[in-house]
Amino acid sequence: MKILAIESSCDDTAAAVLDGERVLSTIVSSQDPVHARYGGVVPELASRSHIRSIVPVVRRALEEAALELGEVDAVAATYGPGLVGSLLVGLSAAKAIALSRGLRFLGVNHLEGHVLSPRLEQDVPFPYLALLVSGGHTSLCLVEDVGRYRVLGQTRDDAAGEAFDKAAKILGLGYPGGRVIDNLAARGDPTTVRLPRARLKSGSSEPCFDFSFSGLKTALWQCVRNRDPREIGIENLAASFQEAVVDMLLEPTVAAITKFRCRRLVLAGGVAANSRLRARAREEASRLGVDLFLTPLRYCTDNAAMIGLAAFYRLRRGERSPWTLNAEPNLAL
Repeated sequence: MKILAIESSCDDTAAAVLDGERVLSTIVSSQDPVHARYGGVVPELASRSHIRSIVPVVRRALEEAALELGEVDAVAATYGPGLVGSLLVGLSAAKAIALSRGLRFLGVNHLEGHVLSPRLEQDVPFPYLALLVSGGHTSLCLVEDVGRYRVLGQTRDDAAGEAFDKAAKILGLGYPGGRVIDNLAARGDPTTVRLPRARLKSGSSEPCFDFSFSGLKTALWQCVRNRDPREIGIENLAASFQEAVVDMLLEPTVAAITKFRCRRLVLAGGVAANSRLRARAREEASRLGVDLFLTPLRYCTDNAAMIGLAAFYRLRRGERSPWTLNAEPNLAL
């Protein structure tokens, strides 16, 4: 089954071609230069950029896969969650291609693509615990099988990736900030500034698996306001902030591993590319005796290969979406 997949949930225009579970091509066109001057994604500019990029990206994906459009069996696209204008561009393009060619069409949940993405290059047996950390989402869920997901916790405010971007803005590092902070932190001392860690409670005797990063962001802002960043050192501030984020991501994760006796842990999403998070996750997995599966770096950020993989699993079950399927910006897993 050859699948053309399209992803346009936020600010990356992506297309991929899969033959079953095998990736034949994956193309991503980044909009970082478009949004950098604003310090974040501007929805209207994002959707306009998708309109300009969608056809060239799809054509390039087909060319690299050495396939003609007539050889494709199905078309898939992200229909949520994300920015509604951005989602509509990719979804409309996928519908147009599928309808005009008489192909099967399937809408895919962006979050499902992320939690299944480690399976693009490795065998990850079900069930497993997935820590999904990206610019728009931070959640912890049990992945029992394709389509069977139990969300244990999620962020109550900022996503981890959003917190990194806002921290970079506070430190004057530009946008996007996650990669810059990661690189600077490698040269800094994470013990220089003791930033607070949010430890949430459930209101009962049960552990809480939710996350919160707004207080950490505010603490960094206050630190920079009250002290000269050059005195502390930008590298040290980056390392201290990064260490706090990693601590707050892993503490609920370790608690969930213990409570649910999980034997497999998956890291997915754009922030799963963070070198410190990956290193600390290895340490915790080794200490707890669980198998760790890290999403390959090229599949951490938004991409269409993960959308194609999720589509393949569902299409082989006989699933397909109606032509009336609409974008759902607040779609849950």
